[in-house]
Amino acid sequence: MTRPPMPDHRADRVALWRHLAMFRRDILSTQPARLYRAKMAEVKLPFLHSVMVNTPDLVRLVLQERPRDFPKSERVREGLRLLLGNSVFVTNGPVWERQRRMIDPAFEGGRLRESLPAMWAAAEACAQRLSPGTVEIEEQMSHAAADVIFRTLFSLPIEDATATQVYQSFRAHQCSAPLLNLAALIPLPRWLPRYFPRATRATAAHIRALITQMVAARMAQIAAGTAPDDLATKILTTRDPETGATFTRDEMVDQVAIFFLAGHETSASALAWTLYLLATHPEWQARLAQEAEALRPHLVQGTPPDFGLLRRLPLIRDTFREALRLYPPVPMLVREATRPEEFRGRKLGQGAQVVVSLWHMGRHEGVWDEPHDFRPERWQLAATKAPARDGFLPFSSGPRVCTGAGFAMAEAVLILARLLCDWQFRADPARVPVPMAHMTVRARDGIWLELMRRN
Repeated sequence: MTRPPMPDHRADRVALWRHLAMFRRDILSTQPARLYRAKMAEVKLPFLHSVMVNTPDLVRLVLQERPRDFPKSERVREGLRLLLGNSVFVTNGPVWERQRRMIDPAFEGGRLRESLPAMWAAAEACAQRLSPGTVEIEEQMSHAAADVIFRTLFSLPIEDATATQVYQSFRAHQCSAPLLNLAALIPLPRWLPRYFPRATRATAAHIRALITQMVAARMAQIAAGTAPDDLATKILTTRDPETGATFTRDEMVDQVAIFFLAGHETSASALAWTLYLLATHPEWQARLAQEAEALRPHLVQGTPPDFGLLRRLPLIRDTFREALRLYPPVPMLVREATRPEEFRGRKLGQGAQVVVSLWHMGRHEGVWDEPHDFRPERWQLAATKAPARDGFLPFSSGPRVCTGAGFAMAEAVLILARLLCDWQFRADPARVPVPMAHMTVRARDGIWLELMRRN
C-alpha cells in the first residue's frame, strides 16, 4: 500500500529569519519531524512565547477542562479580521457564548435531516459535472462544497449569479491573504493600522458586500413571510434565550463569512485528500464502490435518500475519518493563557500562546499505531477507541467543538458515495501532492487524478 505523502520538515535548528520566511509560506514545513513523538515544544522570543502541547492530558486541559483560561488567541484574529469580522470563529467570552446560543439550534439533528436533500442535489450536480480524463480534484471538491453551502444556507445553487461571485472572490482572497502579518507576531495597539495587501482588502470587501446583499434580501423575505425554511432563515429568526434579541444584519454577515470558510474550505480539503487516498489504494476504493451501491435505487428513481441511508455506509464514513486524521483541514488551534501556567515544568506567562496541533496529534507516534499509514479499517477496531478519544480532533473538542461537525460528516459521506457510484479514481505516481497549510491543508500544486466512468 502507498504511504500517504507528508510535508517536508525543517532541521531542528534554523535561523529565526529563515523560520519566519518559511512560516509565511506554509505552517507544516516549518515544523521539525521530532514533533511527531515530542510531548511538548517551546518557542521563546522577546515578542512571542509559544508552546505546542502534544500529550492528551494537556490537550484535554486546554480544550475541555479549562477552556475559559485558554480562550482563542487574539493573534489568530489578526490575519482573519478583514473577512470574518466579529464572527463566532474569532470571538471569546460572553460574545462567543451568545453567538453559539443562537447558531447551535440550526445544526441540531432534526435540521441536519432537513438539509439532506440539498446536500444530495449538490452531490448529484458534482457527479454529473465531472468528465473522464485528468482533473485537479481540489478545485472540483471546492466547487461541490461551495454548492452545498449555498443550497443549505440560502436555498441557492452555486450557479446563482451572486453565489458564483462569492465563490470566485473567495478563491481570489485565499491567494492574496497572507498567513502571517506583523500583528500576529508582535502585539500592536488596537489603534495602530494593520497592513494587508491591496488585493486582500479588495477581495474581503467584495465578499462581505455580496454577503450583505444576500443577508439583507433574506431579512426582507422573513419580514414578508416568504423566506424559505433553510439554515439562514433559522439562524436569523433564532432569538437569544437570555435577551430575546436576534442577529443584526452586520452580525449575520460575520457568521455567513465563517460558515463559508468553515463549511466550504475545510470540506473541500478533506474530500480532495480522501479521493487521493482512494486513488492510491484501488482495492479499498473497490470495496467502497460496492458499499456505495446502496444509493443505486435512488439514482434509478431520481429521489433523494433518507437520512437513515447514511448508516449503511460505514466504510465510507470510516475512510473519511482516516483522511481527517491524516489531513485535518485546520492543522492547528491557537489559544492564549489568561494567567501564569506551568506545563511539564515550563513556566508560561500571561499571554503565552498555546498551540494544539491537530496535524501532529492525528499522527502522533505515542497515540496511534502506524500513525503515518492509511488504515481506514482501524476505525472498526476496539483498540482505536482510546486513540480516537485522545488524538482525533479535526473538529476541535470541548465547548468550542465545531457546531457543524455532524453536517460536515453527512455531507462528505453523501458526496463520496455518490461519486463512487459513477467514477473510478486513479493517481499519477509522477504527480504526488505535497501537503501544505495556509488557511487549510491543501496540496502545493493541486491533487491531480485520472477519472474513468465506472461500469
